[in-house]
Amino acid sequence: MSAEEETRARWEQELEAAKQRMREGGGKAGLARPEQVAGKTGLEVMQAMLAGEIPYPHITETLDFGLVEVGHGLAVFQGTPQLKHYNPLGSVHGGWFATLLDSALGCAVHTTLPAGRGYTTAELGVNIVRAATLKSGPLRAIGKVIHSGRQLATAEARIVGPDDKLYAHATTTCLVFEAR
Repeated sequence: MSAEEETRARWEQELEAAKQRMREGGGKAGLARPEQVAGKTGLEVMQAMLAGEIPYPHITETLDFGLVEVGHGLAVFQGTPQLKHYNPLGSVHGGWFATLLDSALGCAVHTTLPAGRGYTTAELGVNIVRAATLKSGPLRAIGKVIHSGRQLATAEARIVGPDDKLYAHATTTCLVFEAR
């Protein structure tokens, strides 16, 4: 088995394990209730989502991707392009890339926030450098925080394949605010 095939198999196992943990914890698509996130840091909220204790966003089902890993200043999502994600030119639509990247970027920022703080994307810059197709297999968006302050946070993310080829990269600026 080649290194690429081993990585692909490991990635698929890691995504399935994350989905299984969420299901076993009772997780499903939806919106978290205020009492489910009250008093939790952003990292604790993301960890609760991975544990299935709070719902995960519907968009992950719509575009067939999922959260695989979180850490302080880090969020990793994985998706496999499908025919329903294609544009009229025969490759994966740029919106699929942008959404996957925005999710990794925003959630990475979220992991750095103290309890009672929220964020929203103020700016998103996306660069697609390689077309994705059905043959691409699983792709990972790896988001990392560059700066997390009281009012602004910045992050960068890359979408890579199991062969470590770069498909897209992005940066974001997020507005940080007091959550209600």
